[in-house]
Amino acid sequence: MSVQESHRDEEEDFYTQCRASYLAVFKSSLSNITSKQQLCRVLQQAGRNPSLATLSKYWSPRTSNLNFDDFCEILKCEKKTEEAELMTAFQKMDINGDGFITHSELEMALTTSGEKMTPEEVNTIFTLADINKDGKLNYAEFCRLLVSTVEQCQVAALERLEADAKLKIQNFGSQSYSPAKSAVSSAASSAAAAQPQPPETPDVTLRKDSRSSSRPSSARSRRSSLANSINMSSSSSRSGKVQEPAGLQEWHHSHMKGCFFLEDDGSVGSLQYQVHIPQTANVYLTVQPQSLSHRPDKSPPWMTVDTALFIMTAGEAKEESVVHFTESRDKEKYIWKGELNTGTYFLLPFTSGCRLKKRSKNDLPDKPVELVYRTDSGELDLTRELREALSEIFEVIDLDGNGLLSLEEYNFFELRTSGEKCDKEAWAVCKENFDMRSNQLTKQGFMELNLMEATEKDGDPADLWVILEAMGYNRMLELVEACPFQIDVHCEDTPLSLQPLSMDTGPKLLNQAIQKSIIARTGAKALRGLDNVFIYTYRGEHRISSLIANKTNQKVTVHINNEQNRNCSSSRGMSVFAVEVPARTKMVCQHILPISDKQDWTYNCVETILTCS
Repeated sequence: MSVQESHRDEEEDFYTQCRASYLAVFKSSLSNITSKQQLCRVLQQAGRNPSLATLSKYWSPRTSNLNFDDFCEILKCEKKTEEAELMTAFQKMDINGDGFITHSELEMALTTSGEKMTPEEVNTIFTLADINKDGKLNYAEFCRLLVSTVEQCQVAALERLEADAKLKIQNFGSQSYSPAKSAVSSAASSAAAAQPQPPETPDVTLRKDSRSSSRPSSARSRRSSLANSINMSSSSSRSGKVQEPAGLQEWHHSHMKGCFFLEDDGSVGSLQYQVHIPQTANVYLTVQPQSLSHRPDKSPPWMTVDTALFIMTAGEAKEESVVHFTESRDKEKYIWKGELNTGTYFLLPFTSGCRLKKRSKNDLPDKPVELVYRTDSGELDLTRELREALSEIFEVIDLDGNGLLSLEEYNFFELRTSGEKCDKEAWAVCKENFDMRSNQLTKQGFMELNLMEATEKDGDPADLWVILEAMGYNRMLELVEACPFQIDVHCEDTPLSLQPLSMDTGPKLLNQAIQKSIIARTGAKALRGLDNVFIYTYRGEHRISSLIANKTNQKVTVHINNEQNRNCSSSRGMSVFAVEVPARTKMVCQHILPISDKQDWTYNCVETILTCS
């Protein structure tokens, strides 16, 4: 067996175990984890023994749900508790080294250090673990029993998965799929000795379980499949320079900064904007990733992130209409030019998510960067690394680029990092204590404010890390889960006004705009055998996007197979997944970009109905 085949088998075994554990707790891998308690339960089912600190690492106050793919990523980071590891922990409690632990020794260890337990909890553990009822715990026997019980639970879960053909179809997308034999046999030999809430959004994903074909083998499934194939040349991804309008420097100009942020659930959020055009005029509009000033010699990773703006009328109509979006591209800059009538418009920033994704924490060193230190006089101060990061954050939230933070700009930052606003009274207190100019916070004042927070916590950096991570920084102070951008609007012969909006309806409007832009620019293809389920595939200069329209009165589950794509990156981050589309609903399925702009790329997607219920 080759190394590649061996790695493939290990991967198949791992994902089989993941699914078996998940389905022991949930009815479907399309269900979401909606609480920290559910996360703990499913991790325990997978043979992990998560501490409160571990659970809090993956379930922060801003987490609303985790899906099956998030669960798989967590399992990659959290290894199983081995018998030897348990033995080592118990041996530290065994003061006289006789292989037994008394009740008092166990109580001393569990109530005075680590995640402290109550005496009642210790009594419960001791009662269950004292198998011989002799008042002493034989911890070697207890460790073997614990590990054996975990293995038996996993075997039972695998057997249920193998026996339930319906689950195989729903969760693997292939009737021909069966869990890897090695996974079942190894788990069985090890064990020889011995209702969830629905996800908040129906747009959920499945990770690929096998490198073999994922296409269902039934005649009904073949009739309900649709293949889309699009060949894209590298030149289409690197469109030629779009000509600026003549005399652009004489046009009225306004600009505004912003930032895409990766949320805990993998979605991307940003501010929205509003522009007012007082009279019909020609408009030249651009959006592009923004390089931060103190890194002039280094191109940051987010400069390759695709950006776009959707333009929607902002009238009082029940359903806003999309007018245009930035389809043309010149290097990192995405462009639209044309005529806009008198009126007010929403500008909705968008990125596909193909190049802005959650990063693995496995590659980072265990020790994070220091944020504060004590000077020779014993006073706390911010480290150089933290000052550089805060300087970048200041630059990002200084939306108008005037070098000062207004109360409105500062509140966008506060809502992002704490979920609360700073009122005028608190702002007046800031004015008394920190450097301000014209009732706006300077960069020096922003540094002073963060130093005060560190000082109030006596140097504990926990609150500072909350801020940094909310702004997209990892523990090495690298900006990896955010993409700063800049919007420029030029208007001929008439002034314009551009301002940011804090809009709760922003994601809904953006989704509506994306859907309309796809439908308006491509025809529908019905899945064979299902005349009321349609696939729309938009092909732009640099992006391919697909949409599923379910016009039936039933929910449908559509299996997506991208295995034949070449040089393609999906916003889903995987080759095979499923999408649940509620009755009489449209849903964006995925966005596709080339991995390398310098090479040709081929989109070859097969969409198949799995269930219709």
